[in-house]
Amino acid sequence: MSSDVQYGRSFLKKPFRGAPLGWRLRLAVIALLVAACATIWVTNRLLTDRFTESTRNRAEVRLALYSGNLLSELRRNAIVPQLLSRDPTLISALQSSDYSLSSQRLISFVEEIGAASLMLLDRDGLARAATDRNRLGEAHRSSPYFIDALRSNATIFTVIPKESGGYSFVYSRRIDANGDVLGVIVVEVDLHKFELTWAGISDAVMVTDSTGTIILSTEPQWRGLDENAAMLRQPPEGAIQRAIRATADWTAPLPPDAYLQGEAVMRMETRIPFRGWQMTSFTTYASIREKVNSVLALEIMGFAILLALAFYALSRRATFRMALFQRESAELRALNMRLQREIAERERVEKTLEVAEQTLAQSSKLAALGEMSAAVSHELNQPLAAMKTYLAGARLLLRRNRPEEALASFGRIDGLIERMGAITRQLKSYARKGADAFSPVNLGEALASSLSMMEPQLRQRDVKITQILPEEPVIVMGDRMRIEQVMVNLLRNALDATKSVSEPDVEIILAAGDMAVLTVRDNGHGIENIENLFEPFYTTKQPGDGVGLGLAISSGIVNDHGGRLTARNSQQGGAVFEMQLPILGSDGLEAAE
Repeated sequence: MSSDVQYGRSFLKKPFRGAPLGWRLRLAVIALLVAACATIWVTNRLLTDRFTESTRNRAEVRLALYSGNLLSELRRNAIVPQLLSRDPTLISALQSSDYSLSSQRLISFVEEIGAASLMLLDRDGLARAATDRNRLGEAHRSSPYFIDALRSNATIFTVIPKESGGYSFVYSRRIDANGDVLGVIVVEVDLHKFELTWAGISDAVMVTDSTGTIILSTEPQWRGLDENAAMLRQPPEGAIQRAIRATADWTAPLPPDAYLQGEAVMRMETRIPFRGWQMTSFTTYASIREKVNSVLALEIMGFAILLALAFYALSRRATFRMALFQRESAELRALNMRLQREIAERERVEKTLEVAEQTLAQSSKLAALGEMSAAVSHELNQPLAAMKTYLAGARLLLRRNRPEEALASFGRIDGLIERMGAITRQLKSYARKGADAFSPVNLGEALASSLSMMEPQLRQRDVKITQILPEEPVIVMGDRMRIEQVMVNLLRNALDATKSVSEPDVEIILAAGDMAVLTVRDNGHGIENIENLFEPFYTTKQPGDGVGLGLAISSGIVNDHGGRLTARNSQQGGAVFEMQLPILGSDGLEAAE
């Protein structure tokens, strides 16, 4: 380290000679400026051509898509009057003058067809049925769609100007039976929904009929005018104003197609194969200029940064190198001091390491002892509580001279003592998994035994227990005592979760498929922190009600049996626990997961 410092000091003593700014450097700066100007000019030309053609192609594709959608809507509704004119219900209503169900019939049709409205007119032109009940009784005798439909046996299409502005598009067809004219069916087509769709883009779109009159447009003030008159009208803020907000002619090498309010735009036109209709769109050049300018801005910024870095490097080279050497010397000195402090600290740590290891070993022993004590207390609390209840019952039975029933209680106490012994054996073998041999276990019988174990708690509370069990027995390979221990823990948690519920309900479902699944569902308040639910000593119960080992031990038992224990919150409220175990097949082998 000392040699490195000495080398740095000797290096700092060498004088630094900065080179003057010569003619070669000036020539390089001039060449960089010329290259920047040429690059920006070429980029502007190429990108403007490319983005203009791309914008025109997209406008043509959109125009073809819009015209196709409009034509599809017209053709789809053109067949509706022909179908409705043959409807037996409508014909019967016109013949019998009973229109009580006709409006409802039309309403059912309009939901399937998607038309704006339907009307049924009698031979006098009165609206007898309509999807809009406010139009019942209207007179349409002088309407062109009624008159033309009576004179023709084909479907008639009519464009009708509205008083409020815009147009209505109506299909009508005569209804006759046995040579008698009964009335006219009228179908109004909703084409204004396309205007709402077109208005959401940056283009201005309009549709003209065979006379050149605008009948559909993203700008309402254009309807009823021809294109020349519409171009002279000042549009309000909206899609049209966005369309005419274009750049000057020099920004687009391609010549503009039209001018709106003195601004250049692209004009696209296509023919709609329907009664001489045409669709026209105007697309702005603004997006092209924005794209080109963004690229040019990046290029200018890049050249400016390069030029600034070149001048900065030349002017600050000597100062930078001097500061670098000084900083390196200071860092070496600081590093030397840190190394000395670290050596002293490590010597002190090594002296206390032995004491720390002894303390850690003692703490581990105390932690293991505390965990085992808590586990034993937690697992034996349930049988002890049941034994206390049975002893109280047996004492009462003996006082009443009922020894046979008291003996039965003693038998149950004996079974609980055996269960406590099995629990203690299980806790001893908790660290050495797989010590006990597995045997076939009927989950239905194990569930019944677990419910019997929980009988004292069930008697103390009014809890609705619902069991859904399969007809065939569900057999798994495992340790019955440990499986019953998991069931008791799940049932006890369900009972604890419903303490604050007015109508507690616990549902137990046993199902057999690829796996044997036991589901325990309660109607409590659910689980707040599912991620930490199966960790040891994690509990949501009040102090004294549990230590948080039940689910951790249960999860370990299920894992030892090759299954898994999961928990989730139900959408109807409460918690759902599922225990899945490999099922034992008819041949005595466990089914593969």
